[in-house]
This record gives sequence, structure tokens and C-alpha cells, in this order.
Amino acid sequence: MSDVVLETRDLVKHFPLTQGILFKKQIGAVRAVDGINIQLSRGETLGIVGESGCGKSTLAKLLVGLEQPSSGSILVHGTDVAGRSRAELRRARRNIQLVMQDPYTSLNPRMTVGDLIGEPFEIHPDVAPRGDRRRRVQELLDLVGLNPDHINRYPHQFSGGQRQRIGIARALALRPEIILCDEPVSALDVSIQAQVINLLEKLQQELGLSYIFIAHDLSVVRHIANRVAVMYLGKVVEIGNEDEIYERPTHPYTQALLSAVPLPDPTVRGLRDQIVLEGDVPSPADPPSGCRFRTRCWKAQDVCAAEEPALTVRDASAHPSACHFAEVRDVVGVKE
Repeated sequence: MSDVVLETRDLVKHFPLTQGILFKKQIGAVRAVDGINIQLSRGETLGIVGESGCGKSTLAKLLVGLEQPSSGSILVHGTDVAGRSRAELRRARRNIQLVMQDPYTSLNPRMTVGDLIGEPFEIHPDVAPRGDRRRRVQELLDLVGLNPDHINRYPHQFSGGQRQRIGIARALALRPEIILCDEPVSALDVSIQAQVINLLEKLQQELGLSYIFIAHDLSVVRHIANRVAVMYLGKVVEIGNEDEIYERPTHPYTQALLSAVPLPDPTVRGLRDQIVLEGDVPSPADPPSGCRFRTRCWKAQDVCAAEEPALTVRDASAHPSACHFAEVRDVVGVKE
């Protein structure tokens, strides 16, 4: 787990806000990702959680090169791939592939399954000779639990869970080391979610894959992740292994998220103090000064507005937290 395969350093992505039609003038920026520092080790699964609009999907697009960072570095095996030429970026992408959220819109309905999974071979022909591509596609279908004889079928002939398996097979075509899963089960039924999660774990063990698993469902992330990073308004506010985050959270936002997880056991529902956050999430175009969570935090004091807390280890815990008043708080009902 000490072999770092992917790292970001002060990664920033700001989307400009402009006004005017002919002569556009920038009047601000949406700070979608604002200084992210994460590491992913070989064979590890790093879960990234947070509510909608916190920058999770933008981070995924930056890591696979679909968006270019405003500043900062993306290191793959120690080599910075941010800002590279298109040819260099194409080579780097072979090692980092993306499984998208919606299996109904991420697959071209006019292409057969064989063409969809084999499309990466057209971009990187050295991976599989043309005469061997059909066999390779059938192997990938079998690897993800689909019938290899269905290679000539179209996406509409498959269920949602089967379509997501097709997306996973396509991501594996170039034999990458790193897979970014951008909410890969959020559009699926609960029973199908479990099947896809089990498939991802099986593939990780067999192929030695490293995952970045983005989701808003904390229960799913707990099941698959070794470490968890909690994002709020473009920043990581707490990061640690799954036991630290789920059993000994120190940041108020993490504690609020965990207190909102539904409890299947009715005998423990009354034992939990649910934290209800007041107010709305601030705009990423105009985030609060200091701590970005302070406008909704019950612990906020003057220092929270004046000074942005660093993501560092506090006395309260052995894992980093970006809060001036971080302290461990037990959350009932989130243990496996």
C-alpha cells in the first residue's frame, strides 16, 4: 500500500463567469475544485464522498484528462500529466480509465457491445492486433459476467446492471492500473448495486486495480473503500481510513453526513442524535471566508471566518481534519 500510483498536489479547477455577448468580461469564477491533495496507493480503494455540487465529478474529469486544471499537479507514478500535449495525454489515459454514473446514457445506442468495448483498441491499436480484437472483447465480456456470444447485441437489449458491466469491460480494455468510478451504482436498484460492487472487488483482487470510488451513498463507500476523503465546496475537509471516518469522525460536516445515514435497525434509531444542518450550501462562485462550512456549523466562532483551517492531524484524532475545533464524536449505527 506504500506504492503511490496517483497523487494530486494543490489541484485547482475554476470555471470563469463572464458577462457580455461580443466582448465577454470575466466577473468571477466557480471554484469547483480548490486545492485538492490526495494520494492513491497500488491496490487501494479511495472513496470520495460529499453532497451534490461539492466537486467530486469535476475532480474525476480532471484526473482522466476530460478537464484541464487551472493550476496544480496530477502525478501518475511521479510524472505530472497535467498540461501535457494531446498525444502525451492520450498515452497517459491508457493507465487511468473512467466508469461513468449512468449506464443508460454513457453507451452509444447505435453501436454494438463489441464495438463499444473494442473502441479503445481503435485509439490504441498496439494493445490488441485487429485480428485478435473480437476474441479480446469476448474475454472482457466473460470477465465481467456477461455472455461472450452477445457481442453483436445493442445496449437497449441489456438491463441497467448489465449495461454498467459493459461500461466496466470498456474501462478494462486497455489494462489500466487505475479505475475512476464516478457514482457507478447510483442509477441501479439496490440488489443490482451489490452485484456491481462485488464485481468491482473481484476484479480488483484478480487484476491488482486501484480505485477512486466517488459516491454520495456513505454505506456503499464504507463497503468498498480502504480510505475515505470527505469533500465540501471544492475542498477535502477530512480524510482517513474507513474506521476513522465512520467510527471516529472529527469534522462537523462528516459528523452531520453520517448522522443522516438511514438505519435499518429500528432499535438503534432512537439512540442517534441526528444533526440537522441549517441554511443552504454556499455558492462555489462566492464561498465564505475562512472555513467554508462555518455558515452551517454549530461550532463556528470568529476564528473560523478569519482563518481557513488547514487539513492536518489534530490532537483529537490520528487522521487529518480541516476544523479549528475538531473533536471525535461517536455516530450510532454506522458500523458494519
